[in-house]
Amino acid sequence: MSGDGKTEAMDLDPKGHAADQTLPKDGFEALTQEYYAGKHISEPVKEIKDKWKLLPAFLKVKGLVKQHIDSYNYFVNVDLRKIIKANEKVTSDVDPNFYLKYTSIRVGMPERLDADVANRSYTPHECRLRDLTYAANIYVDVEYTRGKQIVKRKNVNIGRLPVMLRSSNCVLTGRNEAELARMKECPLDPGGYFVVKGTEKVILVQEQLSKNRIIVEVDKKGNVVANVQSSTHERKSKTAIFVKNNKIYLKHNSIAEDIPVVIFMKALGIQSDQEIVQMVCGNDHNLNDAFSINIEEASKMRIFTQLQALEYIGGKVKVNRKMTAVRKTLAEEALEVMATVILSHIPVENLNFREKSIYAAVMIRRVLIAMGDEVSVDDRDYVGNKRLELAGQLLSLLFEDLFKKFNSDLKLAADKVLKKQNRTQEFDIFNQLILHGDHITGGFVRAISTGNWVLKRFKMDRAGITQVLSRLSYISALGMMTRISSQFEKTRKVSGPRSLQPSQWGMLCPSDTPEGEACGLVKNLALMTHITTDDEEEPIRKIAYTLGVQDVNLLTGVELYQPNTYLVLLNGVILGVTRRTQKFVADFRRLRRAGRISEFVTVFVNTHQRTVNLSSDGGRICRPLIIVEKGKPRVTQEHINDLIAEKLTFDDFLKKGLVEYLDVNEESDANIACYERDIIPQTTTHLEIEPFTILGAVAGLIPYPHHNQSPRNTYQCAMGKQAIGAIGYNQLNRIETLIYLMVYPQQPMVKSKTIELIGYDKLPAGQNATVAVMSYSGYDIEDALVVNKSGLDRGFGRCQTMRKYATMVKRYPNGTHDRLADPPAEDSDFWHESFEALEADGIAGVGEPIKDGTVYINKQVPTSTSVEPSVSGGAQAVAYKAAPLRYKSPQTGYVDKVLFTTTESDQTLIKVNVRQTRRPELGDKFSSRHGQKGVCGIIVQQEDMPFSDQGISPDIIMNPHGFPSRMTVGKMIELLAGKAGVMAGQLQYGTAFGGSKVEDMSKILIEKGFNYSGKDYLNSGITGEPLSAYIFFGPIYYQKLKHMVMDKMHARARGPRATLTRQPTEGRSRDGGLRLGEMERDCLIGYGASMLLLERLMISSDIFEIQVCDECGLIGYAAWCQYCKSSKHIRSMQIPYAAKLLFQELMAMNIAPRMMLEDAL
Repeated sequence: MSGDGKTEAMDLDPKGHAADQTLPKDGFEALTQEYYAGKHISEPVKEIKDKWKLLPAFLKVKGLVKQHIDSYNYFVNVDLRKIIKANEKVTSDVDPNFYLKYTSIRVGMPERLDADVANRSYTPHECRLRDLTYAANIYVDVEYTRGKQIVKRKNVNIGRLPVMLRSSNCVLTGRNEAELARMKECPLDPGGYFVVKGTEKVILVQEQLSKNRIIVEVDKKGNVVANVQSSTHERKSKTAIFVKNNKIYLKHNSIAEDIPVVIFMKALGIQSDQEIVQMVCGNDHNLNDAFSINIEEASKMRIFTQLQALEYIGGKVKVNRKMTAVRKTLAEEALEVMATVILSHIPVENLNFREKSIYAAVMIRRVLIAMGDEVSVDDRDYVGNKRLELAGQLLSLLFEDLFKKFNSDLKLAADKVLKKQNRTQEFDIFNQLILHGDHITGGFVRAISTGNWVLKRFKMDRAGITQVLSRLSYISALGMMTRISSQFEKTRKVSGPRSLQPSQWGMLCPSDTPEGEACGLVKNLALMTHITTDDEEEPIRKIAYTLGVQDVNLLTGVELYQPNTYLVLLNGVILGVTRRTQKFVADFRRLRRAGRISEFVTVFVNTHQRTVNLSSDGGRICRPLIIVEKGKPRVTQEHINDLIAEKLTFDDFLKKGLVEYLDVNEESDANIACYERDIIPQTTTHLEIEPFTILGAVAGLIPYPHHNQSPRNTYQCAMGKQAIGAIGYNQLNRIETLIYLMVYPQQPMVKSKTIELIGYDKLPAGQNATVAVMSYSGYDIEDALVVNKSGLDRGFGRCQTMRKYATMVKRYPNGTHDRLADPPAEDSDFWHESFEALEADGIAGVGEPIKDGTVYINKQVPTSTSVEPSVSGGAQAVAYKAAPLRYKSPQTGYVDKVLFTTTESDQTLIKVNVRQTRRPELGDKFSSRHGQKGVCGIIVQQEDMPFSDQGISPDIIMNPHGFPSRMTVGKMIELLAGKAGVMAGQLQYGTAFGGSKVEDMSKILIEKGFNYSGKDYLNSGITGEPLSAYIFFGPIYYQKLKHMVMDKMHARARGPRATLTRQPTEGRSRDGGLRLGEMERDCLIGYGASMLLLERLMISSDIFEIQVCDECGLIGYAAWCQYCKSSKHIRSMQIPYAAKLLFQELMAMNIAPRMMLEDAL
């Protein structure tokens, strides 16, 4: 087990202070010193207790949900300004003097839209209850012309932006617990989501291949392809260089045909063949031979100069349909495409194609090498080749699109007015500005509430980007915030993207992924990760040149590929070459650790491709590690003591160069030790802060996960999100579609560090059950549990469900509106017991019990809602028809609260919250934290349960057959540690790769007079005799899951039918039938049970009596054959209604099905 050293150290700490001084006294301890490679034994001991304190310090500033919030803040504070700067001017074609210029932009605090209110700010909780959108106004400062003068206006509102909770613009930021309580918000709620139309929506992290990077692959036909997905603010485009019949071609969407690469290089201005060969191959003769065929091809086409090449490409360019006033020549057309579209992320200034040509040459070279050497293709599934898109980037794309549309609408409006010659007043575009704001507001709300991101410019159309935040339990909400969804289609059975990548270590959780079709495609972030935002490139470029990078524009092809020369790339753009690679990298890292460069810029050397890559782009996953120098960690005990005393924060560790962030690429350059004892002097570069951070927030709940078989941990990750528990401190103020609450939740006896860090011990979802592992009664076969009835009476597993029922009191265009009617008087003829719960205002009173069929809102709607022109003044008497809302559920519920409010559009909204309290019954699902799920098989009286000497009887009896094949040893250790913790009166730890050790737990048990193995002597509750074996007996944390029999139980005799086919409806909600499907039919056929088949498939389903004419074989009606015009040969018979429907539909399609009848025997 890999955790020994760490936990030894933990135990030495409290007891072994004196160990430091008395070390050298006898020869045995000298042996242990060698184990630490010549360092004091005290060093690792001290390191351990402190090191993990960096983790809570990290989680204060980054991690878990902070990635969403950081990304959103970056969008609001940085990206918005960039977008405005890029599209700052609106001009008009009609009036050359007219212009509108945006000078600045800012987003306010969230404000309500209601007119004339005293307090404009509002809280997210109010938005949830009133179905509002939690949004803030976007203000711009504009400067524009009105007639002859220039007008400046400040704070013009151009729309509303939904605000992410806990972001810099949210009212909850920086509040203490008391203030949050006043706002009815839970202090543990992570934030990071939006409230749109009253529902909580999360923008999931989207995973994509990284942009602006060359990725070489082998396609289906076995040919080599190098792809670059170029992405700039203006356009996104994909350029591919691929091999066909040993010749290399360039492919791009804007060019109709594939272009031979030599022609492409010539068009970039490199005309001589020798120069092309040098740029691609250097002095490598093998590559020369492979490349020569392409040069011959170009000369066969008789293309020698740049002009000829441009004309050739110009002929193939897809021309824009917008015919501009000036006709361009083919060559100009081609030049423009080459400069702005192909490989568009490489800048071309004043038609200087040098950088682009070298980049293209590097791409071609990579393809050539991959043709000769299959190993040098890239791995798309490598985490370093992936980028994660967060809410900020997605909203920024969306806003840019909406803002461009907004500006083009303004321009159209301006043109329309300015065209008119004799206007009565001067044209003021300010009025237009205010009108068009709804477009931006609506665009945001529509995108977030539907989850469809549709951007015309990039032809981007993605669905399912947002999801409703699952509030089943605190963990399900947290788990959703760290979820990453891939852009792969789930149906294809590709194993590549699904498998666990070695490069995921420490970045993505190895256990937390769903089972089934999305397995491995939906991932979760590990505990100590951060996702970068974009950093400025210009300073990095300057620093690189200062550190001795030679500018790419000054080099010839030969110099690029000399043996000791490495290309330097910044975010996929070539900066130049360096000859002293190691020195350059070391200097760069030194600058970064000194804080001269942003800590999120990474540098790594790719020895295969001989490149040095600098990355500062957003969306890379990175994590902090302790820097090791000369075999010693830079973080010392003093630093940590200061951290615990709150003299230092995590950021100080970064500033002092003790800790640094590494992304996946740089991590594969580093040499990282898990524990201090693994440090090898001279080679080790970094030290893990804590090994258990390779797990995510959800997998961190499992005690001793390193003792379980791996899929069990994955099962628990799925079930931990379905456990019923506390969902927040404000859970009783919420009105949601469905809330499950546990009445008496407990924190687990065996916790882990992760549990404390994410606050699960404050909002737990489960109870510590006393478990006996033994066979009892035979009702415990196949994972069923035997449950103690007295345990249930004491409140074990008891839960409440709250359900929301809502209705709107609508107004109609003809002046009528819905109304709430008082219930009829009890002595009147209209009285019915279903009106019992109603109060005088027609809404059920709080605390009233409501049964199946009870009316809880006695609503009436007007019979006619259309506008009738005949009646003038609208004073006609309105007839109402009753439309009461009735409660449907087999169990009695109680009205918990009633909310009466208005929405943004002044419609009255009524929400009724109905509460049920449920105790566990047969068939309810339980699970421990080790993927050991089971249903309640039988509930036994306490007097029949076995009992121990202390008179303790178990809450749950679990069948021992659940252990051998599943190998969940962690569950056994949890029982042992829990039992020891109960006896010692303290919580034990089961943190991954560490935790309380079995040996120590056994010691405590023996001290308290128990067996070291956790087994007890039990007496049978039925006979009173001792059981014939010792029973493994102790506390295990059990979770009650949301799957309860009451919500699933369903049966029906007769009931509703579908209108079209007259067959029983489907599903429990519609009181549907139980279908005898094709496979069941096959079984019955196999048994030859023909009458049973007839009964199930026709008589009990959709039997129908029809009249058939014996003469013509068509269906008659009412004993009359319309075809033969007689009723002579009509026979009556029974067929399924669906068959009759089929015949009639065939007749409608001009096919005549005729039934040939024979006499029944």
